[in-house]
Amino acid sequence: MATVMHGRRKGQERSTPDRHMPNDGMMMPNGTDLRDVTVLSKADWNRIQMQLHRKELEEARVRRMREEKEQLKNISKEMVKDWGNTIIGTRTRKLEARKLREQKEEEERLAIDLEEAKYQAQQRREAIEKAKTQQYYQTDRVKNFHSALMLTEVLKERDAQLELKKLKELASQGKDKEWYDKARREYELAIIQDQDRARNRIHAAKETQQFHVAQIREHMKAREEVEFEDQKEGEELQKLASQYHIEKERLENIKRDEKAQLMRDNMNQIQDKATIKKVLDQQEEDEDEECRIFAAAKRKMMKLRAEKEREIHNEKQRNLEKIREKLAAQLKQKVSDEDERIRKAVEEAEEKRAKEEAEKELKRRKDMEESAVHRNKQMKEAEQKKKEERRQELETIRIRQAADEIFRRNEEEKRVRRRDDASELKDFHAKQANERIDKAHQAKHEALALDAANQALLSVEEQQFQEYASKVIEHCEKGGRNVYPLRKAAQTGAGGGKGPVFNGKGGIRPSYMVMDKSGKQMPHYQKDSTEETKDTIYGQAPSKKRLGFVW
Repeated sequence: MATVMHGRRKGQERSTPDRHMPNDGMMMPNGTDLRDVTVLSKADWNRIQMQLHRKELEEARVRRMREEKEQLKNISKEMVKDWGNTIIGTRTRKLEARKLREQKEEEERLAIDLEEAKYQAQQRREAIEKAKTQQYYQTDRVKNFHSALMLTEVLKERDAQLELKKLKELASQGKDKEWYDKARREYELAIIQDQDRARNRIHAAKETQQFHVAQIREHMKAREEVEFEDQKEGEELQKLASQYHIEKERLENIKRDEKAQLMRDNMNQIQDKATIKKVLDQQEEDEDEECRIFAAAKRKMMKLRAEKEREIHNEKQRNLEKIREKLAAQLKQKVSDEDERIRKAVEEAEEKRAKEEAEKELKRRKDMEESAVHRNKQMKEAEQKKKEERRQELETIRIRQAADEIFRRNEEEKRVRRRDDASELKDFHAKQANERIDKAHQAKHEALALDAANQALLSVEEQQFQEYASKVIEHCEKGGRNVYPLRKAAQTGAGGGKGPVFNGKGGIRPSYMVMDKSGKQMPHYQKDSTEETKDTIYGQAPSKKRLGFVW
């Protein structure tokens, strides 16, 4: 049996027993009356627990059913995922076969693309080499040198033309007919050769056309086969899609039924909750009604007590008034026995008053005892309430202290984090400054290295140009040409100027312009009078090297 002990609500408590009432065995040491204890059976206890925790139990049952369904679904998927005689298995095999076929085609395309890439790379290398050669030929020095070469060729051609003119004049007598016959035979032979080449081109074009037509037919046939395969595969996919829609509709019907059943269960649960709430509201209303009845009875009792006290006071005043009236009458009737009668009347009045006072004192003492018991009970309840409020206040203080401690720790963590962030930012700024300094040094070194590389490149270019120019000049000398323009164009120093060569600037030869509006270049020759003038003005200097100025 499950036993539940509970006290009555405020307003339903029994009146506190008198201190002098004997304990008949129905009171517990803590003041609980065993007659106020309710004993429940195990079935009632379980029923109450079920009513209280019905929502949690229902949620656990629904969750358990959902997990079981999901587990069964996963088991079914694991069982049928490797079957070959199912729709999904057939589709998987076809997709794998198609994937293998596409992979093989992709490998063939990759091989073709690789060959094409190699061919394109070769073409690019050749184009780059050609572009480099053309770019080298477009430089000013090479163009000037080629212009000089052209001038040399022109001079050579001019000499050859003059020589040819002389030879023609010597051999022109009687040779015109022979030269005419020879030219006509060469012309006819050239026409025959052109016709043969034209016939060969036409035959090759016809063979190429036939090959292209055969290749187009093969491509069309392959495309038709691929389209037939795609159409067949599309029909099978349509069948699979229709079966999939049927299965999907069946699953949706099952889910719809499950949702409807779940909705009915939820409505039943809501109705049960409403019924339980009505029962609990009725119980609470009955308890509140008992409290109101008790409070009304207590107020009525206090009102009757006040009315009773007023009646006692009025009765006392009336008795005193009667005594005074009686004494006045006796004084009028018997003057001689006035003292005796007054004494007797006073004694009677005193006895009556004493009796009333005793009854009043007894009643007052009884009321005081009841008030003391009630006051003690109220004091105990107030003390218990104060203890509960104090406990709640201490709990609130403890929670606030814990919250303050958490806030303090958070603030401390924030402060440490801000300090760490500031330190990291400081290190980052120092690192950035160092990186900027390193970048500046690196840029300076790179600029110096670039200048050195440019000078080395200019030296290499100068060497290559001189080698190229020397070979061309040597070849022209062997051919009997006038190489003076070539030697003039191939002199050391790039830039096209007429000044001295700057060795520290890559061996360039600058130009010096006059300071007038003509803008002509200053001459580069130097006469003997210049040296005489310098010796006269400056004397014999330790160095004879020119400083770069010529006039």
